[in-house]
Amino acid sequence: MSLLTFEEEVKWEDSGKFGLFSKNCCNALNTVRAFFLNRVIQFRYEEPKGAKYLCKKNTFNDFVDVANWLIEDRKITKPSMLSCEGRSAGGLLIGASINQAPELFKIAILGVPFVDVVCTMIDASIPLVSLSVILLYQHYSLALALTKPLFFSVQTVVEWEEWGNPNEEKYHQYMMEYSPINNVQSKVYPACLLTGGLHDPRVQFWEPAKFAAELRHSQAEGSGPVCVKMDMSAGHFSASDRYKYLKELAFDFAFLLDQLELSTIEKGE
Repeated sequence: MSLLTFEEEVKWEDSGKFGLFSKNCCNALNTVRAFFLNRVIQFRYEEPKGAKYLCKKNTFNDFVDVANWLIEDRKITKPSMLSCEGRSAGGLLIGASINQAPELFKIAILGVPFVDVVCTMIDASIPLVSLSVILLYQHYSLALALTKPLFFSVQTVVEWEEWGNPNEEKYHQYMMEYSPINNVQSKVYPACLLTGGLHDPRVQFWEPAKFAAELRHSQAEGSGPVCVKMDMSAGHFSASDRYKYLKELAFDFAFLLDQLELSTIEKGE
């Protein structure tokens, strides 16, 4: 057993709403990930209400603090066995967090990650988010499942209510301070898997590609591999049929277990 299974809901004083766009996130362990029990840690993070506009960096600070808490305070894990995952806006969280404290993580999985914040947000025509799926997919953990999403696109202008308008100087400067693609440093980074879809209308396929290129160019010697998987037939939500969806999950899990050196099981285990 590499690590204990860990599940604990983080409660905040303001217990009204959590998650990006102030939406509640359900607390559940998906059965697809049941084999992770007694192998790797599963931890779920919810973004505190109010972490937006010029307070957005609180989100990334909180996430890094949680990782430190798991390692230093609870001693449940160690950096060589700790992974993190986020999709879409959750990919922004992961990208910003590994820029801030890459030494805390062994693996980072970024699915269709929103990492070129200013360039994307400055374009008012992009349908950046689907309102109806916010409740379903804003999980910053391994426990991520999408079931029967309903699509209702809104324009980037609506997103300015969450992030701020980068056409205004104060928001532009603030976004540049945390935008993952603009803050890669010459440090040792964890192994990274970035996925994208050629037909994604919300996070264009070049965002994970550009971030991967920046990581490969800037990260220090000794960093983990930076891998990009581009689905040439998918949009923002990857595979729509069950079997392809499970294959996509298997690919992510294979990368995770390989980098954790858990891809083989010795006889007797």
